[in-house]
Order: sequence, then C-alpha cells, then structure tokens
Amino acid sequence: MNPVTHTVNGALTLETVPLLYRNSAGWFAGTSELVLDLAQVERADSAGLALLIEWLRRAEAQKCSLRFTNIPAPVQTLIRINGLQDALLHRE
Repeated sequence: MNPVTHTVNGALTLETVPLLYRNSAGWFAGTSELVLDLAQVERADSAGLALLIEWLRRAEAQKCSLRFTNIPAPVQTLIRINGLQDALLHRE
C-alpha cells in the first residue's frame, strides 16, 4: 500500500494548532503509512511542536507509520532545542 501524504501549510502556532488538530483527525484512519509534508510551514512555536508529538501518538494508536518530510530549518531548530531529534527527525 502506498503512503498517504498530507501537506501541512501556514503556521503551527498556539493560534492555529487547535483547529489543525481537529481537522487532522481523519488523516490516520484507514492507512498504515502516513507522510506529513511540512515544506509549506511558515513558522512554529511550542504548540506546533506539541502537535507533531501528538500526531506521533495518534499514529501509534492507529498502528500507522508516520514520517515527516521537508521539515523547514526553523522547525528543525525547535526540534533540536527540545531534544526531540530521535522522535521527529530520524524516523524511518
């Protein structure tokens, strides 16, 4: 089965995360492999980082493999500052 890809765009911030979290609920159903393309993410804060972690939890609960692609440099920096490289950057 080919992975399902969703493109995340705009900001991953305290203002945008709640709606994006609700809207993403269906992404994990019915697929065993999901790719979230973050190339269009313009900025992120700690709420955005929490959303990435929550997506990992949701994927695990649905027995779905999750991979993030095209993570913008500022988001990668946020991930590294918080010591989450293994969980978010080095996923197969």
